Amino acid sequence: MNRPGILIWAHFWCMIGGSYMYLKRLEILGFKSFANKTVLDFQSGVTGIVGPNGSGKSNVIDALRWILGESSSKSMRADKAENLIFSGTDKKTRSSMAQVSVVFDNSKHFFPVDYEEVSIRRKLTRDGSSQYFINESEVRLKDVVNFFSQARLGTKGFTIINQGSSDLFIRVSPKDRRVMMEEILGLRQYQIKRHDAENKLAATANNLDKARALIDELMPHLRFLRRQVKKWQKYDGLVKELREAEDEYFSGRLYEINSSGQEIEPKITSLAEDMKAAKDNLNKQEEALKEVEKNKPQKSSDTSEAEKEINDLEDKRLEIARDLARIEAELEFAKRQTAQGGGASYDEVLDLLKEARKLLGEIGKEADIENLLVRISKLTKEIDTSLNTEDREDKIPNQKLLDRQEKLNQALREIRTQIEARKKVISQKDDALYSFTDKFKAAFSKVEEAKINLSRLENEKERLNLEKDRAKMQIEDLKSYLEESERGIEDFQSKKIDGFSAERSRHRLIQVRSELSSIGEIDQEMVKEADETEKRYENLSTQAEDLEKATGDLKQLIKELKKKLHNEFDESLKKVNKEFAHYFSTMFGGGTAKLKLAELVRNVSNEENEEGEEGKEGVETEEAGFEEQGLDIQLSIPRKNVRGLDMLSGGERSLVSIAVLFALISVSPPPFLVLDEVDAALDENNTKRFASLIKEFCKHTQFVIVTHNRATMGEADVLYGVTMGQDGTSRILSLKLEEAKEVVK
Repeated sequence: MNRPGILIWAHFWCMIGGSYMYLKRLEILGFKSFANKTVLDFQSGVTGIVGPNGSGKSNVIDALRWILGESSSKSMRADKAENLIFSGTDKKTRSSMAQVSVVFDNSKHFFPVDYEEVSIRRKLTRDGSSQYFINESEVRLKDVVNFFSQARLGTKGFTIINQGSSDLFIRVSPKDRRVMMEEILGLRQYQIKRHDAENKLAATANNLDKARALIDELMPHLRFLRRQVKKWQKYDGLVKELREAEDEYFSGRLYEINSSGQEIEPKITSLAEDMKAAKDNLNKQEEALKEVEKNKPQKSSDTSEAEKEINDLEDKRLEIARDLARIEAELEFAKRQTAQGGGASYDEVLDLLKEARKLLGEIGKEADIENLLVRISKLTKEIDTSLNTEDREDKIPNQKLLDRQEKLNQALREIRTQIEARKKVISQKDDALYSFTDKFKAAFSKVEEAKINLSRLENEKERLNLEKDRAKMQIEDLKSYLEESERGIEDFQSKKIDGFSAERSRHRLIQVRSELSSIGEIDQEMVKEADETEKRYENLSTQAEDLEKATGDLKQLIKELKKKLHNEFDESLKKVNKEFAHYFSTMFGGGTAKLKLAELVRNVSNEENEEGEEGKEGVETEEAGFEEQGLDIQLSIPRKNVRGLDMLSGGERSLVSIAVLFALISVSPPPFLVLDEVDAALDENNTKRFASLIKEFCKHTQFVIVTHNRATMGEADVLYGVTMGQDGTSRILSLKLEEAKEVVK
């Protein structure tokens, strides 16, 4: 490449496996020590920038930081923005402006625009005006920052590390650590959107309050004007509306009355025929009822006979039950006699007799044969127990009693069977009686329906006669009501009106007359004022509605952004910690390290704290708590008892920051990284480790490194040399390929 001011670079390809460039070209004009136009072409992989101290190497880095949207002059080692413009030397006049352009290769559409190349240009003049361009279209600084934040680029994170800031991640506050991490993880775009939304929400709320205050102030006077204008605007319309209301009401009522009168006579005639048919039907149904009554079933002799037989069988059952009780008592007495060697005691026999007598007394009252048999059986067992006759010679008499008991039980069972058979005969006769009852009910119901129908027709006839008389009275009422309108009934034509309601139409007529009488003279100036006030109110109401909708949308957007930021940060933190532990162990030869969310210290008074809590009204969420958290570093170095970051040496602080850097870019590789003498505080072994990591990560991320270390230069694919010319301006020197290799050696 023969372009003036550009190095003939030595291209040492790293193993990138199909990687492509993001940062393609940097153009500097009038920025700091670069008075003349200077162009640096970049390749994928690692670009090294070398040169003596004070030559302007770091100004190249400042130019990149400036183009990415840096707004703080102190961050670029300048007291004020004007000092960024070349101030001149004895041999070179000062520049009137500073301009930096950067070109990105976007062939893979890494940036969210439809261009193969993306050009960003920033221009600053001595009068303080500043301009920004994206592909030569002028934009705001905010647009540039948002554009880069979507590509995980910016000035708050690790994208650019200036000279002397190798331990930046250690030195900054926990809150700033989190901001740096968010930027390189691509989360800063959500923070920017959230802050913008919160600012818009505050402005929207303020505007909404103003709009509501104006509406509240305007409404009382507007209501008065509306009432006045509404009356005046109605006058001509009310006159016409009154005429229409009269025509509608009187024409509709005449049609209703006439139509009703014309329909009444045919209805009365038809009703007379219906009444005759209803009377005939009633007579017919009454005759049918009489026929049903004639067929009423009589109580048969079979049923009476069956009932008599059941009564006789019940008497026999009671008699047998008494005999069974007596037998049970005799058996019990005999058993007790045997158990006592010839006879039971007097008291025992007396108890058994009392029990037997009680049972005999209840036999006539007890209807349940099964229950009676159970009680008899129980008494039998008691008698058997008292009169144990196994060894007595009078066994045979006991056996006879038992045989007789069995026969009586058999007789009881036969009687029960006979009773059930007679009951079945009676049930069959009852079914016939039930069938008659259903037929009688049906016939009787038809008679009642016929009577009700006839009564209904008679009532209808009476109603029609009343309507006939009422129609005549309604005509007289209309004539009387028309006197108020100074019109006669002959002025109206009876006609059908769709959807006509006499009550509604009459109410409308009265209302229109009342409104006309209440309207006075019209004030045209007040009408004009009312029109202007109404337009102002509508404009304010529309603004208030738009602001309310915008408030709701902004609140929802803020909520979603907070949730997304919290979730993605939490998930990314787990991945970063895994990589951080790995690279920390690599750099220190062991040990552990971890990034941890921690609550930020807030210096607020108790009153402020209480007020804040009341304002939240219980809406504290996990995302809200996340807003008040920073990042702490927990680490353990091998063979050293380090209890805090303040105890780390300069080299150790750099190593920790480097471990964090590579942990972050391993999780979220940015398009490029710019490192200004990050390896300056490292010893030879750690410099080699650093260079090895650079070689590994250049497969996915483009590096621009300002360095003095040979190990780092050795991993560069492109080397640029910066020197200070005789006129006091920085220049890029061209070196041959062999010379570049010698510089590396």
